[in-house]
Amino acid sequence: MLIDGYKRVHDYLRISLTDSCNLRCFYCMPDEKISCMPHKHLMQPEEIDQIASLFVRLGVKKIRLTGGEPLVRKEAADIIRRLGKYPVELTMTTNGIRLHEFADVLQEAGLRSVNISLDTLQRDTFQHLTRRDHFQQVYDNILLATRLGMRVKVNVVAMKGINDGEINDFVALTQELPLHIRFIEFMPFTGNHWEYARVIGLQEILDIVGQRFQFAPIAHKKHDTAKNFQVEGHAGTFAIISTMTKPFCDDCNRMRLTADGKMKNCLFSRTETDLLSALRQGLDIDPLIRECIATKAAERGGQITDDYTHTDPLLIENRSMIAIGG
Repeated sequence: MLIDGYKRVHDYLRISLTDSCNLRCFYCMPDEKISCMPHKHLMQPEEIDQIASLFVRLGVKKIRLTGGEPLVRKEAADIIRRLGKYPVELTMTTNGIRLHEFADVLQEAGLRSVNISLDTLQRDTFQHLTRRDHFQQVYDNILLATRLGMRVKVNVVAMKGINDGEINDFVALTQELPLHIRFIEFMPFTGNHWEYARVIGLQEILDIVGQRFQFAPIAHKKHDTAKNFQVEGHAGTFAIISTMTKPFCDDCNRMRLTADGKMKNCLFSRTETDLLSALRQGLDIDPLIRECIATKAAERGGQITDDYTHTDPLLIENRSMIAIGG
């Protein structure tokens, strides 16, 4: 098992397949001219397989594939099939644009749940946020995933002045559709022009939903990052990931592997551990993994305090979101 200095057991690994994406969301990839890593710098399919195998032996029970956009990686199908052989819960976070092209591969690999990012239900706003006109394709693939019997979580980054007026429109989707809408508080990363005034916090979201719906909390499960709720009579649920206003770090079981093989013990960690270079040198990476976990901070990488309104994004030492992996 992988246990940190705060007695937290880590059994959930998020693997980024690429820092490339077919969207240009400002809070994730702020610069249209951003340059992606050369392919040779990325973990190759057999390297991902080898590293994942070790993590499974160390107790990992869940693997999530992320990006960038994982399905733009040319070897995505190969990687998904490789990881599908392990006795873990395999899942993915995607923007949904190419999901229909991989439906057979995902089912073959045993992938039964997927997180799809969609921050607006308005085509014009979607184009403003992403700088691309793919709203209908994403929405259609959300419906496709439900028809395939997948558990579908829709990730919505909630931002004042951008999509705060759509919160109840998203909740309304859960009336007939078995969707799990997850509102994510806007978080600071390198280059994403974060401002605390744009954050819509947990209580504010609940107040907005309460203006239109009657809802009740759902019992919290171990390692849940989201506070879950359901409107009476609705087929689906909604949730809030309150990283900024009410963090969940005391129960964290997550580790991250960037597309270039750097291990991060927290989304906000300053430091990274280079597993890929060590692997390519023929070194044993087991001690590196254990040391990385042992040095994990108590909360939010030690970079964000409880009074998040005083957070200076320019002082946070981290990558951009797209370079970390969602």
